[in-house]
Amino acid sequence: MTTPPRIALIHALKHSIAPIEAAFANAWPHARLMNLLDDSLSADLARDGALNDAMTERFLALGDYAAATGADGILFTCSAFGPCIEAVARAHAPMPVLKPNEAMIERAVTMGKRIGLLSTFPPTLASMPPEFPASVQLVPKLAEGALAALDRGDRSTHDRLIVEASKDLRDCDVIALAQFSIAATAPLVAEATGRPVVTTPDSAVDKLMTLLGVKV
Repeated sequence: MTTPPRIALIHALKHSIAPIEAAFANAWPHARLMNLLDDSLSADLARDGALNDAMTERFLALGDYAAATGADGILFTCSAFGPCIEAVARAHAPMPVLKPNEAMIERAVTMGKRIGLLSTFPPTLASMPPEFPASVQLVPKLAEGALAALDRGDRSTHDRLIVEASKDLRDCDVIALAQFSIAATAPLVAEATGRPVVTTPDSAVDKLMTLLGVKV
C-alpha cells in the first residue's frame, strides 16, 4: 500500500485552516496534511500596502521548509500573494505549488463571462484580478468590516456582511469567493443572489488530486 501524498498548507490567516481542512476531509480524506501558519504575512502586507522583495524571500523560505519536510505538493491559502507564490512554484518545479485561487479561476471562467469577485481583504482585490483572463469581465466587491468581525470571533456578523455585499453581484454569471476564510458562506451567497458560487478550497483540492494522479 503506497503512502498517501503529503500536502503542505501554508497560511497567512488563521481563518484559512478550517475551510481547507474541511475540503480535504470531504474530497481527499487520506491526504497527509501539514499546516504552516505565519499570520504576520497578512499583517505586514496590510501595513506595507504592496508586495516587495523581502516578502518574496519569506515565501521562498516557507516553500523551502515545506519541501524539506518531504511535501509532495504545496498549497498556499491566502489570495493576496500571487507573485510570491509564483516564485516558490518556479523554485520547486515540477512539484505542484498552487496559488489558492488558480483552480477556482479556471473553474469560474468556464461558467460565464461576467464574474463577481467577493473578498473581505482589500489587498486581494488588488492582486487577484490580473490572474483572470482578459476575456472575462470582473466585478470586484469588498465586504467591508467582515474580516474585522471574524477577527473578533463574530462569525454571524462576518457572514451577514458578506451576504449583504454579495447582493451587488446579482447581475453576474457566477460569483467567486476570493478567500478560503469565506468559503463556508457559499450556500448563503447562492441563496441571496440566485447565482452559482465557486470557492477556493474545493477547487484547489480537486486540482491537487488531478496533478498528483489521485483517483477518487
